[in-house]
This record gives sequence, structure tokens and C-alpha cells, in this order.
Amino acid sequence: MIPYILKRLLALVPVVLVMSVIVFLIIYLIPGDPARVMLGDGADEATIAELREQMGLNYPLWEQYARWMGQALQGNLGKSFFLQQPVSEAIGEHLAPTLSLALLAQLIAVLIAIPLGVSAAINRGGIADKALNAYSLLGISVPGFLLSLFFILIFSVKLKWLPVAGYVPITEHAGLFLKHMLLPAISIGIVMSSLTARIVKASVLEVLHEGFVKTAAAKGLNPALIVYKHVLRNAWIPILTVIGGSFGTLVAGAAVIETIFNIPGLGQMLVHAVERRDYAVIQGMVLFIAIVYVAVNLTVDLLYAAVDPRVRLQ
Repeated sequence: MIPYILKRLLALVPVVLVMSVIVFLIIYLIPGDPARVMLGDGADEATIAELREQMGLNYPLWEQYARWMGQALQGNLGKSFFLQQPVSEAIGEHLAPTLSLALLAQLIAVLIAIPLGVSAAINRGGIADKALNAYSLLGISVPGFLLSLFFILIFSVKLKWLPVAGYVPITEHAGLFLKHMLLPAISIGIVMSSLTARIVKASVLEVLHEGFVKTAAAKGLNPALIVYKHVLRNAWIPILTVIGGSFGTLVAGAAVIETIFNIPGLGQMLVHAVERRDYAVIQGMVLFIAIVYVAVNLTVDLLYAAVDPRVRLQ
């Protein structure tokens, strides 16, 4: 197991290096002087020159990257010009809402997708299968932000069951936290579950034709036990893949939902940074999100080894 983990970690090193170069070059993809763009056209030359010095833009490009990467390896992602605080500190302050939203949405997606996908696979061509097709079409066709507005109209404006927007940390009040996070989590979870359910169905269908399933059925084992203990266990690899990918997408793509529900997470922070041209925050956020993707993929790889002994042998 340890050699497998080391091999995967070494394979991720060049990926992280390439991503760091792309992230560093973000400020140079926008036309004009980054310092002048941040300060606006009304800034005087002395202020622009001072900001260029603070950002290290007077050094050669390779030296700027070396300085930036060296600081990033030490956990220093620079300082926000507008927030007047270290970027790593700002990310830490906004991480909890986004992580809470992603975990809750992923939980909702899994709780919907696995029973729906398994039922559709067992009753192929039946009502459950047709329901899955309709549900998947809904999830693909209707974006999460549109579902959010629909849910706000029904459950917040009309029925007044849940708050329209806002965020309460779970450490302050668990009930209020759940009330504020339920609508955004369901909005994202429904969209994610539509794809996950199709993968569950396809994976379960593939395993249902294996010989050990027929043998278990011939021995008279309970059909539900066969499906959830034997079939689903052997169908986990594709399911884990799509769950891991969707979780990374949730963390990275929550900007619109967080803006609609006024959740002070990473997505809302990134939107504000783009509006203000706060390049240090943009660079730090994109690098952090890229590392989250890498970490999620590594975790999924390790889970492969946990659920499938053949991965450990390889």
C-alpha cells in the first residue's frame, strides 16, 4: 500500500508544477499593466510604480515565478491588495462555508443517486428506469442556479419554510446552519445526482451479469442482500470516480450558488476578486482549487485500493 501511495504522489508532482506555471501566468493573460489595471486609470505613476514594486513586477518573469513559487511552497500565497490580509488567511476564513456546502450537496447527491441507479438497473425498462431517464434529463437540462431561483420562490417566498439567503456557521447554531444550507445544497445535489445515478445504473448492470451474482441467486440469497452487499461492492470503482470528480467540481464551481444565496465562501470571494482585479487572490484561489482537485483525485485512487484488492496487487 505504501509504495502505491508514493508512486501516486510522485506522479502528481509534474501535474502540480504545470498547474503552478499556468496559475502564475494568469495576470499576464490580461492586456495592460497589472498594477495599472488594479489601481484604475485615475492612479498616478508613483502609486503604480510602488504597487509594481510590491507585486515584484519589476523582476524578470522567471525570477517572479521562482519567488512566487518559493513563497507558495511555504504557504504564503501573497497579500490581497483590497482585503489587506494574506491570501492564505482569506482562503481559510472562506473555506468552511464552501466545504460545508460541497459536503452536504454531495451527500444529497449520493443519497438520491445510489437507490435510483440501483432500482433502474434491477428493473431495466420498467418504471424506475424511465424515472431515472426523466430525472437525468432534468438534471442535464436545468442548471443549478435556475433550480435555486425556483426553490427560493417556492420554499422561501411562497411557503416561508426556509430563509432566502445568508449563512450561519454550524458551530453557532446547527439548526440555522441546516436551514440556510438546505436549498443551495439541494440545488447542486440534484444536478450532480443525475449524472451519478446514470453511472450507478451502468456499473450495476455490468456486474449483474457476472457469474458470482447468478451463483448467489441460485443459493437462494435475499435479492436485496445480493445487490447491496455483492453487486454494489464490485461496482464501486466507476461510482467513486464520478463522486470524486463531482466533489471537486462542487468546490470549484460553487460561485454562482454562493452569490445567489449570499454564502461567504470561496466562490463568492473569487467573484469579488475578479471584479476588483485582485490578482493575488485570483492566483491563490486558482492554485488552491487546483490542489483540491489533485487531492480529491489522490483520495479516490486510495479508495480504489481500499474497495478493490486488484488495485493493491497492481
